[in-house]
Amino acid sequence: MSATASSAHKAPAKKGWLTRMRQRNVLPGFGLSMGITVFSLSLLVVLPFAMMAYTTTQMGWTGFWQAISQPQVTAAIKLSLWMAFAAMLTNMVFGTLVAWVLVRYEFWGKSLINALVDLPFALPTAVMGISLATLYAPNGLIGQWFAKFDIQVAFTPLGIWLALVVVSFPFIVRAVQPVLAELSVEFEEAAAVLGANRLTTFCKVILPEMMPALLMGAGMMFARATGEYGSVIFIAGNIPMETEILPLIIISKLEQFDVGGASAVALFMLLISFTILLTINIVQWKLSRRVGAR
Repeated sequence: MSATASSAHKAPAKKGWLTRMRQRNVLPGFGLSMGITVFSLSLLVVLPFAMMAYTTTQMGWTGFWQAISQPQVTAAIKLSLWMAFAAMLTNMVFGTLVAWVLVRYEFWGKSLINALVDLPFALPTAVMGISLATLYAPNGLIGQWFAKFDIQVAFTPLGIWLALVVVSFPFIVRAVQPVLAELSVEFEEAAAVLGANRLTTFCKVILPEMMPALLMGAGMMFARATGEYGSVIFIAGNIPMETEILPLIIISKLEQFDVGGASAVALFMLLISFTILLTINIVQWKLSRRVGAR
């Protein structure tokens, strides 16, 4: 084949590639908007994390390991992660139920309940923590009834779990609610006509459609619960090795002017949260592709 024929053969391919690129970027200003996006993320997200990592590297690997392997720190890490995970599972169940009620039913006071869902976002976390501690203390309005059965909520890990459930509750509801609103009832009716009961319809029809949004909300609420501070310290009791959360360890090290130790604990906490969030996002992406391919 001659050079002229070869170049003529490659020209349509190049033209087709340019056409595809233009079709992807229908809206103008992609370069400018992408530059602003990268600059904003670098300034607000990447740079603070990079400085924290740089401060930690000055300690060396030995200093980093000594900072995060202290018994008090490891106990706080385990407590924070377990309570965040328990709160995430709790809200995945009850948050989905609340979203279902708000979408599928019409009743008096629906707008009020819908507004109350966002109340944990509006209230300062310290106010929420004081309110929960007042209610669930052994002599509190609700805690006194638990005390009759020798159950103590405040100043125990149970109180930490309760605070994390309250402050992170809206994440699940607001993530699942739009998906349920767009999901047509005809799919459920078709499943019922084919003989599926309600449990089968939920597991086979509804749950696969809302699972990507459910995982997205779960990831966001887990990240929020892991680093929650204001609403927890008032109800936790802050007992070392028992109810001391990881953010309190970081604050304590900063008050002792141990910036390197605080950075090491914060970086380790960040790595754990990022790994969990990355895993959830990968699973969500795969589920979204599977649902979209149907």
